[in-house]
Amino acid sequence: MSAESVSPVAPAPSDSEELKRIFEEDQADRSPAMSGQAIDWSVVGPRDEAREVRVKELLGQGALHTGADYFHAAMVLQHAPEPDDYLLCHDLCVIAIGKGEARAKWLAAASMDRFLVSIGRLQRFGTQFGGTRAGMPMRLRPVDPAVSDRLRQEFNVPPLAEAKKREAKMREQFEAKKKLGGR
Repeated sequence: MSAESVSPVAPAPSDSEELKRIFEEDQADRSPAMSGQAIDWSVVGPRDEAREVRVKELLGQGALHTGADYFHAAMVLQHAPEPDDYLLCHDLCVIAIGKGEARAKWLAAASMDRFLVSIGRLQRFGTQFGGTRAGMPMRLRPVDPAVSDRLRQEFNVPPLAEAKKREAKMREQFEAKKKLGGR
């Protein structure tokens, strides 16, 4: 075989700095909730919309290459408002997993759950919580009992019992805040 017939190996694509930045901004807008503070949705909502539009532009331009790119884009679309966005998020997670991005496993399960809840079906993995009405604590959305904890484990989702403990903790926090006169 001559040197002329050997094709050069293309360098591995690098992660998109723009998608990484968009992802980090998305997560930073949600960080107050991690410390128990309220998120100002009147500020975050328009930012989410702008991020969603840009991610879809980048996807349409073929700018996603690595598992991290697909994961970052999927996380942004997880926060979009429409069921079709949750399905697209799920599809991007499948690609990210195929490219070796393990962080996308949990998000694949969560996006499927979010899609199912949004169309009035039982979630499968137990990742989705929501209020039943204003002034009430967050509750675990109904879960399909046929899905096993073993399947959850494959998607890096905690056992259903953990989700139920989380629901109980949210209820306790809600009641404690209510007793202090907060809402």
